[in-house]
Amino acid sequence: MRVALISEHASPLAAIAGVDAGGQNVHVAELAAALHRQGHAVTVYTRRDAPDLPETVATPRGFTVVHVPAGPARHIPKDELLPFMRPFGLWLAARWAATGAPDIVHAHFWMSGVAAEVATSEVPAPVVQTFHALGSVKRRYQTTADTSPPVRVDIERRLALFAARVIAQCTDEVDELAALGVPRSKVSIVASGVDAQRFTPVGRAAPRTPGRRRILTVGRLVPRKGFDELVHALPDLPDAEVVVAGGPPGELDTDPEARRLRSLAEDLGVGDRLRLLGAVPPEQMPQWYRSADVVACTPWYEPFGLTPLEAMACGVPVVARAVGGLRDSVVDGSTGFLVPPGDRRALVEALGAVLADEGRRREFGAAARLRAVSRYGWSRQAAAVASVYADLHAPREVLVEAPT
Repeated sequence: MRVALISEHASPLAAIAGVDAGGQNVHVAELAAALHRQGHAVTVYTRRDAPDLPETVATPRGFTVVHVPAGPARHIPKDELLPFMRPFGLWLAARWAATGAPDIVHAHFWMSGVAAEVATSEVPAPVVQTFHALGSVKRRYQTTADTSPPVRVDIERRLALFAARVIAQCTDEVDELAALGVPRSKVSIVASGVDAQRFTPVGRAAPRTPGRRRILTVGRLVPRKGFDELVHALPDLPDAEVVVAGGPPGELDTDPEARRLRSLAEDLGVGDRLRLLGAVPPEQMPQWYRSADVVACTPWYEPFGLTPLEAMACGVPVVARAVGGLRDSVVDGSTGFLVPPGDRRALVEALGAVLADEGRRREFGAAARLRAVSRYGWSRQAAAVASVYADLHAPREVLVEAPT
């Protein structure tokens, strides 16, 4: 099957570092590679954001990346890309008119859905939509800090109804889509995945701080990740340190969130137990997971969240806020603990319970590894996505009445 993945701002070739690079880049790259391994011809279309990028890149993992000329060939924050989505879609339509339409178009993120809608209106093909995050959720939690275009929620509703199928990443997202008026029968749940051969319990671990238990947390340095909740927990966890992996490379002294977290830690008297690593190269992340006693995930909201899966695959228990996709991936009392949003006491108690009991950590870690491998391996997730594609691409039987 010829599959076109549209990922307008999140190139699978991008380094996982900056403000607009993260889980979607990883998701698209891993899905494309896994679909290729299963025999599909996969092309990823992403916006050209630098003048020296070649139009086409054949990756070592078997899929092709095409850089679409839509807007200036420079980085543009994703919340400012909407005006360039119609040109993106028209470019796709012209290309497909010349080379043949793909069998399936799979849009990742809402603006990719706009480009897919434009393209397939000119050159018909079934569209599958994965949002990765919904504007209604972002607006609810970020309120006036939400920089998305005001039309985002209305466009997402239209795209969900336009698409042949919507792939949600967690059960919470299905409820959000239903609230937008999207029939549940139109939505399939396929979670993101994890590379369980790269993220393993066996291998090198990052150096530990003598005499301290390590709480690791991972993500971009933005307030919605809730890292401040872990800093607030430190006074009640006297033998623990919080290590934050993520942020701009080499710019922590000027980063506003890094400065806020450090100031908070100093005010609470725990400045020596907060360590900000900044951006960590992807190939080093397994070492940091293995070095942790527990991985904490405390975002305001989380559409899915790759961090818990990577930690679990490394055999590390997870303590997470019970929000979004974290409620699906973390099994409370089995692979870690889920805590109610905003309940700092519950967070401290959950972290303390894991840190104080080595036997429980081993038990949780073993269960976490088993769950990550058995439920979230990329081969399994890609097969589920391909099943959705096959259902849409299968020829429909035409019933012909026998002559009387």
